[in-house]
Amino acid sequence: MELLRLATAGSVDDGKSTLIGRLLFDSKAIFEDQLESVERTSRDRGDAYVDLSLLTDGLRAEREQGITIDVAYRYFATPRRTFIIADTPGHTQYTRNMVTGASTADLALILVDARKGVLEQTRRHAFLSSLLGIPHLVLVVNKMDLVDWSSERYEEIKEEFRSFAARLDVHDLAVVPVSALQGDNIVHRSANMDWYEGSSLLHHLEEVHIASDRNLVDVRFPVQYVIRPQSGERPDYRGYAGTVAGGVLKPGDDVVALPSGFATTIAAIDGPGGGPVTEAFPPMAVTVRLADEIDISRGDLLCRPGNRPHVGQDVDATVCWLAEGAGLRPGGRYVLKHTTRVVKALVKTLEYRLDINSLHRDETADTLELNEIGRIRLRTQAPLLYDEYRRHRTTGSFILIDEASGATVAAGMILGPSGDRA
Repeated sequence: MELLRLATAGSVDDGKSTLIGRLLFDSKAIFEDQLESVERTSRDRGDAYVDLSLLTDGLRAEREQGITIDVAYRYFATPRRTFIIADTPGHTQYTRNMVTGASTADLALILVDARKGVLEQTRRHAFLSSLLGIPHLVLVVNKMDLVDWSSERYEEIKEEFRSFAARLDVHDLAVVPVSALQGDNIVHRSANMDWYEGSSLLHHLEEVHIASDRNLVDVRFPVQYVIRPQSGERPDYRGYAGTVAGGVLKPGDDVVALPSGFATTIAAIDGPGGGPVTEAFPPMAVTVRLADEIDISRGDLLCRPGNRPHVGQDVDATVCWLAEGAGLRPGGRYVLKHTTRVVKALVKTLEYRLDINSLHRDETADTLELNEIGRIRLRTQAPLLYDEYRRHRTTGSFILIDEASGATVAAGMILGPSGDRA
């Protein structure tokens, strides 16, 4: 079945964890022992109801504070689709958790409390979702039971958010009123909101069209591993294993290996089970065999002769700083991991630090600290084979790693070659 990755975001107490718990509960995706544990914990805390948020708030600190700190992943399926949910934090100080949790999402659920409306954090989460290139946004107006199921309040919040989203790069926006605590409009349409003519939240998640979101035009196959059996029945076997990042690969297609530039033809494609497949597309993990023996190693990339990525050492990028302690500064040296290629990199300049609440650019900033986002210029020791992030999320993203500790310190999105202000 088709897989939908979705991330939740919202201000504190907007009900993200409760919403996910309700989705899991009403779709029959939890085990009896899990439900018993949640019921027992709810009774021990003196709650008058079963707190379904406990299904996702797994950390002890989260249960004590009633907030989400870490990114909790949950899985469930319906007859139509399988889902991976990333329950991301709402606090400003956990921006890095939201960025990492939402980086692979196809859809973002942005919750608002119907009583409070669109807040600063709501706008921040919408901006981050847009920055990360998430193609589908759903504004979930929660706690409608606490505003007497008011259609006027719903329309007010809907219009305010739409006017803000118009300033962002949002391709698809839906708005759904719900009560996560009571289950209204989560799996089934609510009788309390007969004025609402749209679908329930789960129905929208099952039906939203995501097939066209993947880049099937630009063939990109980063080589992860070269397979050369040393003995056995096929000692002459030579294949290149990896995950298809973009486009569609078929036997007989002409391809070019970068950075060498050698041209060849795909002889065969082997699937995960070892048998041949007639075509490969994202996110399939396959082994590609070529008609000619050319020099290819880990970090190289196969693409179409007439459709190549950028090849260069100087790039502009937006980065989110993930590390505590030392921040990012011009002149800093790091290890950069991009697809399957690892190179050393130098931060040439910090162009500006972005205030993600006001969208103000601070061009006087000389550092990025934990959870801060900014635009930088990088120079790499060896050329990168990349696309702009807005065109291709896989070949347009990277991470920076501290050379000494090996810790990941930043997540980045490539804007283009240095000097390109697009």
